Amino acid sequence: MKKTILSVLFLTMSILSISGLYAQKNTDLKNWPKGKDPQTVGLLIANRFVESPHNSFRPPVPPKSITYPEVCVWYGAIKFAEVTNNKVLLQQLEQRFLPFFDDEKHLVPRPYHVDYSVFGTIPLELYKHNKDQRFYDMGMGFANAQWTLPIDSPEIKKKEYQKFLEQNLTWQTRYWIDDMYMITMVQSKAYHITGDKKYIERAAHEMVIYLDTIQRPNGLFYHAPDAPFFWGRGNGWMAAGMSELLTSLDKNNKDHYTIMTSYLKMMESLKKYQRPDGLWGQLIEKPESWVETSGSAMFAYAMIMGVKNGWLDKNEYAPLARKAWLALVDYINEDGDISNVCEGTNRRNDYQYYLDRKQKTGDMHGQAPMLWCAWALLK
Repeated sequence: MKKTILSVLFLTMSILSISGLYAQKNTDLKNWPKGKDPQTVGLLIANRFVESPHNSFRPPVPPKSITYPEVCVWYGAIKFAEVTNNKVLLQQLEQRFLPFFDDEKHLVPRPYHVDYSVFGTIPLELYKHNKDQRFYDMGMGFANAQWTLPIDSPEIKKKEYQKFLEQNLTWQTRYWIDDMYMITMVQSKAYHITGDKKYIERAAHEMVIYLDTIQRPNGLFYHAPDAPFFWGRGNGWMAAGMSELLTSLDKNNKDHYTIMTSYLKMMESLKKYQRPDGLWGQLIEKPESWVETSGSAMFAYAMIMGVKNGWLDKNEYAPLARKAWLALVDYINEDGDISNVCEGTNRRNDYQYYLDRKQKTGDMHGQAPMLWCAWALLK
């Protein structure tokens, strides 16, 4: 009798162990628990965006112009509408843009900074669908402005800016980690719209220079040279930026190998620091830092893209991406707002500064990468 009980207990423990191992190693990126599938989650967040007013980078101050977090949600919503063939949503996203040609012209940012230049991504994405020349002209204006010195820039900086242009870099170069999303996105879109390789070659060259300058030996990135911290969302911009660029870059491009190598190095490091709950911290390698969702969503996106495009081993990374997505969905409320999003953060050489940043709900820094993930999972 005793042996029978022990045998049953052993068998039960074995089944539970195998089940746990299976759950941990589940590589399925297509089938999801009810309510956690990317179609349901993506539509909830996209509809939330459609009904939201234009977002200020630092609310409740009204926006003086459209800021990059809103651009990034807009882009994610467009891609989600495409992959789900949601023509109604796509029309709503276009209607949200039309006033920029008329009543809301004052909200169109001047393309004199990386955070403003990324705005050009949206008219170029919409132009693919509506073929409206106004969208093309506006979007290409932003893409070209990144490599054209503005005539009204302060005289004292003209020589400094010119040095970058002479190196075939944008004059907006500053070696901050979020630049590698803001700069490469609009250039990649200009390439897709025009077919002119100069745009993608610019983006790739810029990326390589940034990688050579700021990537650390462990594959991660300091927020800035004078802020030596592996801040989550900052690294997320690099992960997402490399993922986006690699989807557009021909394998025969001279910079492809360098960018892919840096991407793989970063993913290997992120795998090491993923927490048991599936997410990453405000400071990636610091277990005492709080769970931060915007950076975690960007890392999940980069891994999903890697698995889908064959850059990453499916058996190794699909379980990590699945675990991250399911954990992230638990932070979304019934309104479609995700919590635990780090507020807008400037660089600072102060460890406690990063730990003390406010945690926000519904901030567009967090809404955006959730839409990217939904699109990538459905792609």
